[in-house]
Amino acid sequence: MNKVMSRKPQTRPHHRPPTRHDTRRPGTPTRSRTTTARTTTARPTDLFADRLLAVLSGQRPVHWMLRHTAGSAYDDLVRLAERTPLRTHGPRPTVHDLGWFVPRSGALEVFARIAAGAHLRALAFRLEQSEDLRWRCTAVELATPSPPPRPGRGAAAGGGEGPGS
Repeated sequence: MNKVMSRKPQTRPHHRPPTRHDTRRPGTPTRSRTTTARTTTARPTDLFADRLLAVLSGQRPVHWMLRHTAGSAYDDLVRLAERTPLRTHGPRPTVHDLGWFVPRSGALEVFARIAAGAHLRALAFRLEQSEDLRWRCTAVELATPSPPPRPGRGAAAGGGEGPGS
């Protein structure tokens, strides 16, 4: 067993720090940067659908969307995300289908069908392009399933519990 003090000093080149393992030099272009430029850019509708899905399923915190929202959309998102309505106990929810409508230049109204477990949910949001050409979410809504009616309640039960009884 070699002790630390008894090891031979290792020879290394003296022209670079000991922790540097790559041979690139500053100021020289690399092939990976010049040849692999992204030719396809993701649409803002796809990006925001994925971002909203991550927040509403509990994968990301709500404040992750703070710089991507404007107006009361952040407050709406906080209210929606409190219940993590898209959280599942199986596979992660995914964007099943996506569509949009252009009401005017610089605005998109988007709907998405979200597959969350065995259920499909509807997500709608509005994107507006600001003066700095960034897209921001200005409204968000999520169609949550209504709770099933309780047996023995309401008009069908004929209970006479209303104000006219």
